[in-house]
Amino acid sequence: MPSNRREFLKRSLAASTLVSMGAATVPTFLSRSARAAAATGKENGRILVVVQLFGGNDGLNTVVPFGLDGYVRARKALRLPAGQIHKITGEIGLHPAMSQMAKLLEDNHLAVIQGVGYPNPDRSHFRSMEIWETARLEQGALETGWLGRAIDLAPAAPGGDTPAFHVGTRSLPLALRSKKTEVPSLDRLDQYRLQLGDAADRRARGDAIDQVARLDRPSDDALLGFMRRSTLAAYESSQRLEQLAKASDSPSKYPNFNLARRLELIAQIIKAGFGTRIYYTSLDGFDTHANQLGTHAVLLTELSDSIAAFHADLAAAGQADRVAVLTFSEFGRRVAENASMGTDHGAAAPLFVVGPVAAKGLVGAHPDFDDLDDGDLKHHTDFRRVYATMLESWLGCLAAPVVGPGFTPLDLFAIKTG
Repeated sequence: MPSNRREFLKRSLAASTLVSMGAATVPTFLSRSARAAAATGKENGRILVVVQLFGGNDGLNTVVPFGLDGYVRARKALRLPAGQIHKITGEIGLHPAMSQMAKLLEDNHLAVIQGVGYPNPDRSHFRSMEIWETARLEQGALETGWLGRAIDLAPAAPGGDTPAFHVGTRSLPLALRSKKTEVPSLDRLDQYRLQLGDAADRRARGDAIDQVARLDRPSDDALLGFMRRSTLAAYESSQRLEQLAKASDSPSKYPNFNLARRLELIAQIIKAGFGTRIYYTSLDGFDTHANQLGTHAVLLTELSDSIAAFHADLAAAGQADRVAVLTFSEFGRRVAENASMGTDHGAAAPLFVVGPVAAKGLVGAHPDFDDLDDGDLKHHTDFRRVYATMLESWLGCLAAPVVGPGFTPLDLFAIKTG
């Protein structure tokens, strides 16, 4: 590839840095491409939204085994009254604050996967999050996450869109780190824009990007091809998100929670027809070592109400059947409460999947209170089986290259991909 072409593209790339300010005038060919991609809408494929619960959620007071003797014996100050539980069975139900999730269950849109964990559980926040986010139990340099590896294996997103978004103020989660793709993070729509200077600069650089688009596709220069694709995708996504931000001034039907605001942003992007298939966000505060009752109720209200509003929004737009939401936390809490009216780091815990599930309600048995591991519930479902389910049965991505061999997907969804 001639060096002058390489240098031209490098200069064009340097002019297109993604920043949190400024507006962009995008070339005409990108506007046409954006309209075509938006028109495809629901045909862009299935979508996975991951909600990470930071701190180690107390599974026993989330999916409450109110009718089991082990719960009654272990929880005195933190025991939730059976009469207030949203009952799933005669022994197990949802926390009183999760009325909206209970409605999703009644409408056959919620699966509760019990007893999820991994062998030899680690009770360190950092190490356990590393295990969950990479789907790797071995120690060492972990450079990619489970979703990052899935992104590397998947075909390009329709319309040149980014394959994934991280929505939140934290740094990019390890789960989304890949070898081939830089996943953007944003907390509001106007952060994903291109800075192109004044009007004259915008016209000149817009012309430059038009020329980038007309460059021959080199077969012998992988770096140049990657730079070209990255530049064009960045310009297109920026313009479409900017237009979306201008059109999103209608009153919100979401509750006034930070998680709800982030899920609303994700819903806006989905409804705008983006080809992005993976979204990742989080809710913090679950490290409840003291005075857990009130704090936990507030957190579960935010989780439940926010996810329910997100599902209702997508359902009204005819998009709910192509979106699945997965929640997880790095570990559960210990069975016994502590002296500070809280709970300490534990092991196995339940997960939620919201969407067009076939296996609604409880999936798997509740862990045995009479067979504990140093005071913690033992897992019976490896979390990598859950990941394999979301990848293979939902997104249509081979799971073994991502999570390793031998993790059979759960029979969770009504319709399987491929």
